[in-house]
Amino acid sequence: MHDIYLDHAATTPVREEVREAMASTLTESFGNPSSHHGWGRRAAATLDESRERIATGIGAEVDEIYFVRGGTESDNLAILGRADVAESKGETPVVVVSAVEHKAVLESSARVEERGGRCVVLEVREDGTLDLDMLEHVLAERPTLVSIMTVNNEVGIRLPLEQVAERTEAHGVVLHSDAVQALGKTPVHVDTPHVDLLTLTGHKIGGPRGTGVLFVRRGVEIAPLLYGGGQERALRPGTEDVAGAVGMSMAVALAVGEQESEAGRMGDLNKTLESSLVEGIAGLRIHGKEARRAPHILNVGIPEVDPEALLAALDLEGIAVSGGSACESGGQAQSHVLKALYGEADRFAALRFSLGHTTNRQDVATAATTTVAVVDRIRSRAAGA
Repeated sequence: MHDIYLDHAATTPVREEVREAMASTLTESFGNPSSHHGWGRRAAATLDESRERIATGIGAEVDEIYFVRGGTESDNLAILGRADVAESKGETPVVVVSAVEHKAVLESSARVEERGGRCVVLEVREDGTLDLDMLEHVLAERPTLVSIMTVNNEVGIRLPLEQVAERTEAHGVVLHSDAVQALGKTPVHVDTPHVDLLTLTGHKIGGPRGTGVLFVRRGVEIAPLLYGGGQERALRPGTEDVAGAVGMSMAVALAVGEQESEAGRMGDLNKTLESSLVEGIAGLRIHGKEARRAPHILNVGIPEVDPEALLAALDLEGIAVSGGSACESGGQAQSHVLKALYGEADRFAALRFSLGHTTNRQDVATAATTTVAVVDRIRSRAAGA
């Protein structure tokens, strides 16, 4: 049996089209885009083309796209950059987030609190809905920023960004969304719904690691976190990674162009995997079952199984999956997402399967059969101990 990679929500293999475009850039456009000679001008032109490609993909203007070094940096720049603007005006920064945001959002928001600001956390129900009455109450105070992710990275639930956007726009409050797990799986457009700041990264969609974008709508004030150099209109200084920008822009174009067909294909595979696991594993729980979900993520809870033993056994069988978010290193601490949705859930071993453009029907069938067999084996050993 060949190894099966079902951890695309953690990172994805770089697509061939992306590798080819990057290789060409590394040899033909290697100049510094800030240099005033032919090599520099060619690199700057290549960078501009990449910026335009991404802007087209998400319905933005070219000058609203800022290259950064990944999704985490993009989230931090959005939240801390907005907080710095508020502080510069003598205001107390107030950030509103959901309880299931990526740690990059939650921890940068906690940093705002440490500096004397406020962070309001909105509860998320099992069906993926938010307390919109609480949101309305907080919006009346004109917070500095609301940050609600488009698709959750652990469970795959789609948060009600449309309803949030209607309210933030009506109150004139800046809205940020981390769309890292959404691009290529669900429609992503900066005007539908209306967002003011949007986070993207390349390595979740077949692009290179260390690449990212922050969309900043014209007129939205945001302060830099780094200084020196003036690149990216001084919002993100440092010599630009032109090859990385090319690779990310190619990945964005491919993801957007294939979104409808790939969403349908992965959705069918996801349903097949879910039904096989439900049929084969007693007591299995589908996390986010009552919510709208993205097509590429299936997160299940399995009782009476040690989570680390389960992951290790699947790894030995050549099945690459995750116990939750691969963005958190270390052991199997309880997921803040599952805790927010279900409360204390330690008796369930969480398992996240995430599909990608390389996943096929045989991969899903083999993964389901192997997972059922591994769970049976672990339970039998525990019962006989």
